[in-house]
Amino acid sequence: MGEIGMASLDLRCPELVLSQFADTGTYAKVITKIHILVPVEILMPDTASEKGKGTKLFKLITENFPAVTFTAIQRKYFNEKKGLEHIQQLCAPEFATVLMEVQAKYYCLAAAAALLKYFEFLQSSVYAAKSLKVSFKGSEETAMIDSASAANLELVVNIRDHRSEHSLLGVLNHTKTPGGARRLRSNILEPLVDVDTINMRLDSIQELLQDEELFFSLKNAIGHFLDIDRLLSVLVQIPKQETVQAAESKITHVIQLKHTLDLVPRLRMVLKNCNTSLLKAYSTTLEDNRFETILEQIKTVINDDTTYLKGSLTMRTQKCYAVRPNINEFLDIARRVYTEIVDDIAGVVNQLGEKYGLPMRTSFSTARGFFIQMKLEGAVLPEGKLPTEFIKVTKHRNNYGFTTADLMKMNGRCDEALREIFHISYVVIHQLLITIYKHIHCLYKLSDAVSMLDMLLSLANACTISDYVRPEFTDTLAIKQGRHPILERISRQQPISNNSFISEGSNFVIITGPNMSGKSTYLKQVALCQIMAQIGSFVPAEYASFRVADQIFTRIGVDDDFETSSSTFMLEMREISYIIHNASDRSLIIIDELGRGTSAEEGVGICHAVCEFLLSLKAFTLFATHFLELCQLESLYPNVENQHMEVQHTRSSETGAEQVVYTYLLSRGCSEEKHYGLRAAEMTALPPDVLQEAKTIASKVSQQLLARHDTDPETQRQRAMYRLTTRLLQTARNSRLDPESLRMYLKGLKKQYLAVMPAAGPSVVIDTQEE
Repeated sequence: MGEIGMASLDLRCPELVLSQFADTGTYAKVITKIHILVPVEILMPDTASEKGKGTKLFKLITENFPAVTFTAIQRKYFNEKKGLEHIQQLCAPEFATVLMEVQAKYYCLAAAAALLKYFEFLQSSVYAAKSLKVSFKGSEETAMIDSASAANLELVVNIRDHRSEHSLLGVLNHTKTPGGARRLRSNILEPLVDVDTINMRLDSIQELLQDEELFFSLKNAIGHFLDIDRLLSVLVQIPKQETVQAAESKITHVIQLKHTLDLVPRLRMVLKNCNTSLLKAYSTTLEDNRFETILEQIKTVINDDTTYLKGSLTMRTQKCYAVRPNINEFLDIARRVYTEIVDDIAGVVNQLGEKYGLPMRTSFSTARGFFIQMKLEGAVLPEGKLPTEFIKVTKHRNNYGFTTADLMKMNGRCDEALREIFHISYVVIHQLLITIYKHIHCLYKLSDAVSMLDMLLSLANACTISDYVRPEFTDTLAIKQGRHPILERISRQQPISNNSFISEGSNFVIITGPNMSGKSTYLKQVALCQIMAQIGSFVPAEYASFRVADQIFTRIGVDDDFETSSSTFMLEMREISYIIHNASDRSLIIIDELGRGTSAEEGVGICHAVCEFLLSLKAFTLFATHFLELCQLESLYPNVENQHMEVQHTRSSETGAEQVVYTYLLSRGCSEEKHYGLRAAEMTALPPDVLQEAKTIASKVSQQLLARHDTDPETQRQRAMYRLTTRLLQTARNSRLDPESLRMYLKGLKKQYLAVMPAAGPSVVIDTQEE
């Protein structure tokens, strides 16, 4: 077990995120966190990769992220003192409490020092003092989902087609802003574990669903916001060298900031009469007077009618005239010069049109600047060609684009005037930004509010498309008529729904059934519903109750490939080893077809041993298998329950051949199906004599291996008592039934208990008198 320090920075978002945590030799937490971040570049000390003999962590990272640029930084830049100094200098005062959390976290401070130094080198800019959001994220406040499980469950990416929207993110993502989409993605990969926070989100979604006017008003208001994180990220960066591009960028982003702040009163008005605590909290956030203060400061420098518009010329004009007149005399002169040149260009184009009798007009593009555009409709070119003074001609059907030597010179003068305008405007705007930095914290609050409201709207929107229900949080996983959220979106008809029940008294469910009967889909369905509930989403079911999981593990079989069977088996063993070493009593564990990459005897042995280890935990485990021998665990352990996927047999009226109909329904008990692999083989082109021989051998082997072991009466009695006890405890902890309903429920439990007991004989002592 070693200590790991990480620091990450997204150039689209001005937040320095620090992490430090203990990790095992497999470095699963590190790999998972990097997967969640989706980095474009990873920095590590050069000593980690010295002379190609890299450390174990270095090798694991480069193996898991082959497409990511890896950069070795000199070890001297990983300096924790420098890291702490940087954070003290850059952190906005409102986030300064993070210093108390990290001042003893030497590894993440060292990582922060190297990261900020590299950022300065790469971007040729530094962050403004007291402008950055710095946060420390341990691994305690969210559920851990390892990267293999995230891929198996298709949380953010579809396994077969990475561009497809058939993933959990694709199902839930109806966000209107980039910040909302990023927040939803990170929540899916790191669900919450705090029930109070989850319930606050669920309350908000319920209010949005019940108040249609609020839902649509909020959706409309949120849709007008730009990417506030990206906007802030550019605003708090100060370029080391002033360039035209840097100046132009700053002007654009101040205009975008004005546009954003103009939207705040509207959003505040929409949230004014909300009832739920989370929406009320964001309503209070937007009451902050600093939004008006910043907007007033901007309006002392920027024209009131300046707005963020799309389109190259309109935006160029907005930037050119953004700063108010009479603030800087030289700026006013430069703008007059620019206006005169633009007027001259328009005059030249009109003259050329009159000279040649052609319908010419002035046009503009970022690449060409001002040029001449002409659409020939009825007009005829002299001698069928354009006059020779027109150069750089482009033609698309009847549309011509061209320029002249004089026009190109005028464009050059125009660009010089613009450079002067942008340079002087930047000087004015830089002074404005220094005053804005004092109030920067409220803009981080706005970003948080907009992204969270966008995510809540997105989750509410998903409920309007499908029939979802609000989940409860208890010590039991109970889902009535649950559906697979991704499959429901893909299929044109309603998929088959199933019930799920796992409690402390019956926390290990073994699921059997033929190939293609729906075991894997069901397992994924339970895990996806659990994740949806823990991010604060409603779930596809008629009723749903969950126990909060601190970790979600999956071991789901990959497609059979005879060429890679050995590597498939090694992958299985690595994944199951990771689960065994990391699972806790509060985990949800999904295991699908373990041990099929080796012989039947070894497969049964490994599965049995793994089951016995997991049975020692209180984790909720769903274990799907083809090894029917494992069903005997139910008679050995009272907390094991056998379930199976039902199939029906029909005979064709024409050929008389037997056919298997998959119901995709989960039922109690062990699968009675025999030789379903042979039935699958019958659908292929295998010769009949080969199939017949296979059936004969399989029948003889199964008689030896699958001898029935009846449960003795004493075990049956103990099992019934165990089940009754756990149900009574569960009822005492979680029941919200009224007295009459509770009495009926307890009578039902008693009846179930007595129905099992006759086989146990005279040792049963229970008062059967009706109350």
